[in-house]
Formats: sequence, structure tokens, C-alpha cells
Amino acid sequence: MKKKVKLISSTLSIIMLSSLAVACSDKTDKQSTPSPSSTPSAQTATTYPMKTDKTLSFWTADFNPILQIKPSVKDIPFYQDWQKKTGVAINFINPVMGQEKEQLNVTLASGDLPDMIEYNWKTNFPGGPEKAIKDGVVMKLNDVIDKYAPNLKKYLKEHPEVDKMVKTDSGNYFAFPFVRGDESLMVFQGPMLRQDYLTELGLQMPTTMDEWYSVLRAFKEKKGMEAPLTFRGLNDLNNGAFIGAYGINRSFYVDNGQVKFGPAQPAYKDFLATMRKWYAEGLLDKNIATVDIKAQDANMTSGKSGASIGAAGSGMGKWVGAVKGKDPKYDLVAAPYPVLNKGDKPKFGQKSFAFGSEPSGMIAITGTSKNVELAAKFLDYGYSEEGHNFFNFGTEGVSYKMDNGYPKYTDLIMNNPEKLSLAQAMGLYIRGNTSGPFVQDIRYLEQYYTMKQQKDAIVVWQNTDASKYMLPPVTATPQESTELAKIMNEVNALVDETSLKIILGASPVEEFDKYLSKLQTLNINRAIEIQKAALDRYNKR
Repeated sequence: MKKKVKLISSTLSIIMLSSLAVACSDKTDKQSTPSPSSTPSAQTATTYPMKTDKTLSFWTADFNPILQIKPSVKDIPFYQDWQKKTGVAINFINPVMGQEKEQLNVTLASGDLPDMIEYNWKTNFPGGPEKAIKDGVVMKLNDVIDKYAPNLKKYLKEHPEVDKMVKTDSGNYFAFPFVRGDESLMVFQGPMLRQDYLTELGLQMPTTMDEWYSVLRAFKEKKGMEAPLTFRGLNDLNNGAFIGAYGINRSFYVDNGQVKFGPAQPAYKDFLATMRKWYAEGLLDKNIATVDIKAQDANMTSGKSGASIGAAGSGMGKWVGAVKGKDPKYDLVAAPYPVLNKGDKPKFGQKSFAFGSEPSGMIAITGTSKNVELAAKFLDYGYSEEGHNFFNFGTEGVSYKMDNGYPKYTDLIMNNPEKLSLAQAMGLYIRGNTSGPFVQDIRYLEQYYTMKQQKDAIVVWQNTDASKYMLPPVTATPQESTELAKIMNEVNALVDETSLKIILGASPVEEFDKYLSKLQTLNINRAIEIQKAALDRYNKR
């Protein structure tokens, strides 16, 4: 009973911290704990399906998009088969779409936790994973993995670079991770534009900001486009599109061993001045502050826009697929991340880590679960050979078949009889195109990208120096995490507000100098110090 009261008290504090970002002084346990690769295993491999009459409870919002196709989780084949193949019945608890965070907070505050929760514990939980462990919300998994998860244990032992990412500075494991198993899976987004229009207008693929300006002007003046370049708000630029030309990005990055914050650099002023000019001349979507995915889709498929920033699958693939039947000339291709000087290599670009900060995919066993062993074995299934194929390709003979040792998707996926898109069909039968407790297989991507434009896009977008400057998946201490959240809530609000005002012409570019001073009063330097300390600890893991 005392444990539950402590949990309720802690989680209620978490809710308050989430909304108020109040600093606290929790101490972090610095004692290092053994990694699962350093202690002999107490368990042999589990035989699936297991025999049990227990039912596990599992909170997750991962399948919510698929519920637009199927009425309930019980109707999604993947989740039906996951239970059959493991032998474990699951009571799925799913929040209403758009209310995930609020409903999870209610669950945490109640103290009545399910056995497993799928959530971004690394970056979205106030205080980070160490705080979640300390509060009893999440179970420390070191002994659990060692005893009950031989498949994950084996993978981490064979991949020390991933092992380093999936634990805290104290050496604590907190979730069963989603891992991108190949370099090509880590790059999937970037700038793109209409090649058919470039050809028609006699224009070359733009590589510099000046060339992009000329192309966008031609799109507007000669093709009559209302919004030549469209994207979903300034966050679409976080990975380096356009802003990277100025040698910065819109977040923290590492430069010669030092942590820097892009919007606090003088070069950010030059970027804003350029965007202001483009906006004033009608080259950017006039609704830049409110463009959502539906508006972006409409812009790119109607001819209203000729360039955007998006993913090779859910952007390029969707837009080409939607228009190609109506307009055979429609040709959307990737563009290199733009630079200032012709011939320079882009400094920044989208790239994920093998294990990063995705919003889902990492599943924790809660600190109150009475079925820890069963939950661990259930989650470890995804790292077994059979589970690997299931998560990436589905059920053999249904969604894929082996063709000379290659798991090839059937027409159920590639040419769905219900006319579902490739992404929708995959969402019903696999998790390879999303995330989860498994290692993503490059062979899924080889089939997901059916168009030459998509395959070429990855090659184009990979040509950056992003790896040299990316801040790795560091972990702040609970105290640092709370302090950092408080600072960055205010900093990000100021960055977004000032950026939009300058771009939209509501404030002069000269306002930037006052903005820099305001950043200092909001303790941006302290935030940089916290990130640098976390980086130093990460490098010592």
C-alpha cells in the first residue's frame, strides 16, 4: 500500500512538472550497474508460444492511426498474431488520438499502472528515465534482461554501439528498444521538388540557396503557384533543410567538441532574413505557421506547391501515388540539402541514430507489474529470429513468403485487395514501417520504397556531414532534465515567436539583437552546459 501511495504522489508531481516545469533537487544514483552483457544469463532461450493463462496489460498509442481503418485493436491482424505467436493474451489500453499525453498522465497519477507502457521515456518523461525508475513508474531492467531476455541481451552484446545508446549514464536499462538495423534506415527525409517542372522550365536541380530562390521564383511566375515551397511549420527545418546552409540547425548540435544551439548563433539572423525575403515575395506558403499534413498533401498534389520537405514514404511516395494516375508527367524527386556556396557539402541533414528519440517504439515494464518475467519474455520475442521476421514482415504465407531466403511481401501488402495504400497495408500486418521492440530490417525498406525516386532520394539525402555534428542520444540527470525542460520551454517559445514574426514581416530583422539578449536572460547558456555535461558522460559510458 505504501508503494502505491508513493507512486501516486510521485506521478502527481510529474504531472505538475510537465505543465509547470518546476525545478527540483532530486539526486541521481551514480552507482554503476552491470550491463546485461557483463553478467552470465540465468535463463535459456524461451520457447514460443509460451503456455500461460495470464493476461498482460499494455498501454500504447502506436496503433491509433490504423484505427482509422479498423474499428478496434482486436481487428488488427498484427496484434492478433503477436498474441498467438507468443502465447500471451494482451489487454490493450489505447488512448484517444490526440489525447495520448493527457490520458497517460491520468494513468500515471492513478497509480494503477498496466504491465507495459510504450512511450518516449527518454525525452518526454519529466526527469527522464532515471526519474521514472526512481519513482517506481518504470522498472530498472538490468536483472530482468539478464534473466528473461536472452535475445535482446545477445543483440546488445554483439552491438556495443547500440548498447551504449539504450541505457542511462548510470548503466540502467529502462525499456525494450526500437533499433534501426542499417545505416540506410536512419535517413528518410529531406527537401524535394517537381522534376517535371524543372525540365519544362529548363532549370537545373538547385543546390545553393540562390539557385533555390531562382527556381521558386520561376515556379511562382511561370507556373502560377500560390505557395511554391510548403512545409509544416518551422519544426520541419529542424533537421537542417535550408537553415543548414548557414552552418547551423534549429536545435543543439556538436561543433569541435562544443555543444551549440543553432537559434542562438549569429548565422540564424541571416537565415531569418532570407526566409523573410522569400515570404515577402510569395515564395513560401502564406500559411506557414498553420500548415498541417492535410494542407501539405493538398498543396503538393494540386499544383499549388512545387517543393516541400517530407519523408520518402509518407511524403514522396504518397504524393506521387496520388497524382501519377491523373497526371503521368508528375515527377517528384529529392533535392540535395542546400548550401550557400556551390560545391560545398551540406553540414546538416536529417539522420536518426540506431536508437534515438522517436516518439514511440520503446516499451517499459512498469514498476508495479506483477508479471515481470512474462512481460520480459513477451517483449524479448521481437529480438528472436522468428520475432524479427514477424515484426518486419508479418506472418509467413500471409503477408510474406520466402523467396530464395529473401522475405518477400505478398500482394496482401504490395497490391492490397482492399485498395489500401502500401503504408496502410503494412500497418495492419507488420511494424517494420513504424517502430516497436525489435530491430528494423533493411529488407523491409527495399520493398517499401517501390519507386525509383524514393530509392534515389535516400542516396541524395545521405550526402551530408550530419553525423559529425549530431548530438548523440545523451541522458540528463533527473535534476538536469527538469531544469533543462524549464529553460527550453521558455527558449523554444521565444525562438518560435520571434522567428515567425521576423519571417512574416511583423517584426524587423533588427529585432534579432534584442532576441539574442533575451535568450541570455532565459539561461540558454545553462541549457548548453547541461547538454555538454550529458555529452561528456555519454562519451564515458
